[in-house]
Amino acid sequence: MKRREPRRIAAAVRSVAGQAAPPTTLAQVQSCWEDVAGAAVVAAARPLSEHDGVLTIACESSSWAHELELLSRDLLARLNEAVQEPSTGRLRALRFVMRAG
Repeated sequence: MKRREPRRIAAAVRSVAGQAAPPTTLAQVQSCWEDVAGAAVVAAARPLSEHDGVLTIACESSSWAHELELLSRDLLARLNEAVQEPSTGRLRALRFVMRAG
């Protein structure tokens, strides 16, 4: 089948990245983090690790860690909704730590 116009590069990159990502909860969270958390949170916090259903999120400041702790119930629900791969399991808690960079 011949394409009439070129595909957008972002769609191609997402497709390749999705195929290359390991089938883990952390990888799935990282791939949907921006959509779930929003631009302001993405600029200040990022998923760091996941162990036994607890997702650790690195925050740029204690203020952000505290703010996200207050929003954690809603954020956890949205993450579990976005991460729908049954083989990786569901998140049961969020943990916020302060990390620069």
